[in-house]
Amino acid sequence: MPATDPADERCSIARSLDVLGQKWSLLIVREAFRGHTRFAEFRTELGVAPDVLTDRLGRLVDAGVLERRPYREAGEREREEYVLTDVGRALRPVLAAITEWGDHHRPSGHGPASVYTSRDTGRPVHLAFLDDAGNRVDAADVVSVRGPGARATDSAGA
Repeated sequence: MPATDPADERCSIARSLDVLGQKWSLLIVREAFRGHTRFAEFRTELGVAPDVLTDRLGRLVDAGVLERRPYREAGEREREEYVLTDVGRALRPVLAAITEWGDHHRPSGHGPASVYTSRDTGRPVHLAFLDDAGNRVDAADVVSVRGPGARATDSAGA
C-alpha cells in the first residue's frame, strides 16, 4: 500500500503508519502474536465492530502482515483464518517498544499487561539500541540523521 500523501513516500514512519496507524491494526497484530487467528477470536478478544475488523484484517493482508489461510471445522463451511507472515512477525519489537513506552509513560496503575521474556530462560527482556559492534548505546546518545532516501529539504525527524 503506498503512503497516502506523496510527500510521505520517502518517510519510513509515514509509510509504516499507512499500514499500522489505526488503533485496531496493532491490536489485531498483538492478538495474532497471542495465537488468535480467527475472525471470531479477534472479535471476542478486542470487542471491535465486525465492519471495522473486516476492514483492518483486509488492510493487514494487503500489506503482507497477515495471510489468509482456509480452514474447515467438521460439519462446517470453509472459512479463513489470519496468520502472521514474516513481515507480521517482524513487528514484535515494534509492539514491545510501544508496550515499554506505555508502561513507563502511560502506566495503568495495575502493572504491565504484557511482559516480554526469553523463551529459553523466562527472564524479562528489554529493547535496546546496539551499535555495529553489538555494544549498547543509551537512547539519549542516539540521534537520527538523514539517510540516503531523504530529500535535501527533509528534516531529520525520528
